Amino acid sequence: MRLLRQPTLVLNAALAILALAGIGWAYVAVTGSDTDPAKTTQGSRVVAATKGTVTATVSASGSVESATTASADFVTSGTVTEIHVKVGDLVTKGQLLARVDPTEAGEDLETAEANLTAAKAALTRAQNNDSDDATIASAKAQVTSAQTAVETAERAVEGTTLYAPIAGTVTSIGGAVGSSSGSSGGSSGGSSGGSSGESSGSSSSSSSGFIQLADLTSLQVSASFAETDATKLKVGQAANVAWSALSQTTAEATIASIAPTATTSNNVNTYAVVAKLKTAPDGARIGQSTTVVVTVAEAADVVRIPTAALNSAGGRSAVQVKTESGTELRTVEVGVEGDTYIEISSGLTAGEQVVITVTVTTSSSSRTNNQQGGVLPGGNTGGGMPAGGGQGGGR
Repeated sequence: MRLLRQPTLVLNAALAILALAGIGWAYVAVTGSDTDPAKTTQGSRVVAATKGTVTATVSASGSVESATTASADFVTSGTVTEIHVKVGDLVTKGQLLARVDPTEAGEDLETAEANLTAAKAALTRAQNNDSDDATIASAKAQVTSAQTAVETAERAVEGTTLYAPIAGTVTSIGGAVGSSSGSSGGSSGGSSGGSSGESSGSSSSSSSGFIQLADLTSLQVSASFAETDATKLKVGQAANVAWSALSQTTAEATIASIAPTATTSNNVNTYAVVAKLKTAPDGARIGQSTTVVVTVAEAADVVRIPTAALNSAGGRSAVQVKTESGTELRTVEVGVEGDTYIEISSGLTAGEQVVITVTVTTSSSSRTNNQQGGVLPGGNTGGGMPAGGGQGGGR
């Protein structure tokens, strides 16, 4: 029995050693990526300075809205008895839109008129009876008060009928026949750049008006520009608007207004900018998402290089120029700094070769190579492609 147990013990011991070795190998494999340092190398590519156009733009996301909107509401609250329009209808200024039940307002007017008649009769009696001045003055005050009540009641009767304050399209109706009008005291219109009237088809009461109207023939885009970009904008500048929902659709616009104060969210300041569309494209609708692009600087037929080729430090700019004997660092003067290209106003001629440094980071543990935009001397970013965002740059 003892002879049989010894091989078994030896085999079990060998298996245990192999298991421990496997665990150790797995640990190294898993943790190796944390301890294996990444290797960074630098490369370069050469591009030629060219002549062309350098364009600098700023952009921001926005949404389409009507330049003129209005909210129409009943002066007198009551039960809605008539609605003469529906969402999408085109109406003219002064057109009848809806009515509420005038019964209560009419009864109040009859009562006010009766009180006025009685007050006038009392004043006549006081004057005919040679009453004292105080009595006559009191009677006159009663007539004035009764007259005011009649005028108020007349406005209440008129307020049971709702008319369009502007010409436009019905974008929202805040109720139905049989519902309460929930008056907010009248109607307002002619707003510029407002958002009222941009919802559609609502069947619930709207606090901003029973019926919303918008002029769809005059559209604009409201966008929020970053603080730095907003400083480059001026009223009257040309803009280009691109639609998210309408593929390949753009339209010309003009900057109509720039908010004088910032809106702050998450410690980031933005400024509200309105761009008035010259002509709305087919399919344009209120609320659509857009991108507003404004050209803030442009230089034509100038020497230019990709933005990644420029090195800036200490207020000075330089480029690495490839020569027959090697490379040289040359100081240059910079003009328009575009989105893709930078204008070189002096120090470099078209056709000369400039060097763009590329930083490559390699991690042997993950067996992957990552080409990254390396930090060039002076803080510019390289990386195989010219830096810059948005449109422009050599168009």
